[in-house]
Amino acid sequence: MHDEEMTADPKPSSTMERQILEQFLSDSLIEKRRARRWGIFFKLALIFYFLLIFAMIETSRKDIPPSGEYTALVNLDGVIMADSEANSDYISEALTEAFKSPGTKGVILRANSPGGSPVQAGYLYEEIKRLQEKYPNIPLYAVITDYCASACYYIVAAAKNIYANKASTVGSIGVLYNAFGYVDLMQKIGVERRLLTAGENKGFMDPFSPLDEKAKAHAHTILEQVHKQFIQVVKEGRGDRLKETDSMFTGLYWTGEKAKELGLVDDLHGANYVAREIIKAENIVDFTHRENLLDSFSRKIGTVIVNQLMGSLTSSKLKLQ
Repeated sequence: MHDEEMTADPKPSSTMERQILEQFLSDSLIEKRRARRWGIFFKLALIFYFLLIFAMIETSRKDIPPSGEYTALVNLDGVIMADSEANSDYISEALTEAFKSPGTKGVILRANSPGGSPVQAGYLYEEIKRLQEKYPNIPLYAVITDYCASACYYIVAAAKNIYANKASTVGSIGVLYNAFGYVDLMQKIGVERRLLTAGENKGFMDPFSPLDEKAKAHAHTILEQVHKQFIQVVKEGRGDRLKETDSMFTGLYWTGEKAKELGLVDDLHGANYVAREIIKAENIVDFTHRENLLDSFSRKIGTVIVNQLMGSLTSSKLKLQ
């Protein structure tokens, strides 16, 4: 019996060794695949990083001013709001750089906007006035392209002269407050509004509550006050050139050709003509602020957070449009 035990079949030991070897090879293969995947991931991440850096450099690049005199250009493009690229901070920064640049002989603010925030427009109007007073030998001209309505016109009214194309859309000197009312819809679908406030007017113009005539009258008063501010700015900026009519400040807009007749613009010319024939500096250097990708991402994330915090208030804004 003892001898039989000593000469037992060694197959179980060989099977175990084979299993261990197979497991080792399998684990090695898995590790190689995992390492290959991570290698691909890191290579792609590195490529993306360099592309991101390149894009940030390209989007933030400004024209390098040439020697001698030139016309500085700043574009005002898009809706004028605090969370857009056409905000007062960006445009003011670009205008300041344009005015203080050594070779600047004149500045063109090229406008193409449907309007936006009266607050942003007010900031820019005052900044343009300040810069023109600080640099009296550098004139600022506004050149309207496709359209310059409402808050956009509020801004360009500060320019020494305003130029447009005969087919440009100009004007819309008025103020609006837009929102939606959901009361009837909520009743139809059986939703109850539970609004609690401390202060009888805290729920002012709440879109989920019935429109209160007292609140409506107060909102209209605010609109009238901002409208008067707008009219005063236009009259101050245009002076005796303005040929006032009954419809001028009603929110209507006109072609550039008609706007010239009304004194809302001075003549019908583009940016190249103004640089070459009026400023007498044909070279144009673009000082427009270009937002890099990191700034754009941060701004958009910040906007989302603010909008979430503001809730329903973000659905109703006072606009010069």
